[in-house]
Amino acid sequence: MVGPDRPEVVRWETGSACAILGKAPNRGDDRVSAVSDRASASSNDVPPEQASPEEMSAGSAAGLDIADVPAVEVVLTVAMHLLTASAVACGLATNDDGSPREADLAEARVLINALAALVTASAPDLGSMHAAPLRDGLTTVQRAFREASSIPDPPGEGPGERWTGPIT
Repeated sequence: MVGPDRPEVVRWETGSACAILGKAPNRGDDRVSAVSDRASASSNDVPPEQASPEEMSAGSAAGLDIADVPAVEVVLTVAMHLLTASAVACGLATNDDGSPREADLAEARVLINALAALVTASAPDLGSMHAAPLRDGLTTVQRAFREASSIPDPPGEGPGERWTGPIT
């Protein structure tokens, strides 16, 4: 609902950054606002891609209410962040000079456990269209962890295997 006390809400787009602002402006409840980095910069109909950084910052107060973001998108966004961070922690990323990044398996274990729990718990609600790629990514980082580890975990005791079963 758009009105004098409620700014226009820009539709959340996959891949948008999200910043937590606290209480939504001009509202008396405890809802949290999320701001899309593609939010409209100002009320003068300047397309976001043509707005200056100053206009984008000024327009972020008219951001997106987190209550308007579908739950599936929130879960998928969190899962993708966990998956990406897991891959980096397993050493699948490169440094700026192109050399392989050193693996941090302690961090990877925590991230993979969180990802496995999220994917397993949310899969029935997400449906196979969304859950299948997440499961594939999870299996990939679990295998990468096994390959990077100098002392392999016994089958069924690797990161996330409590929720997914043994990875071979």
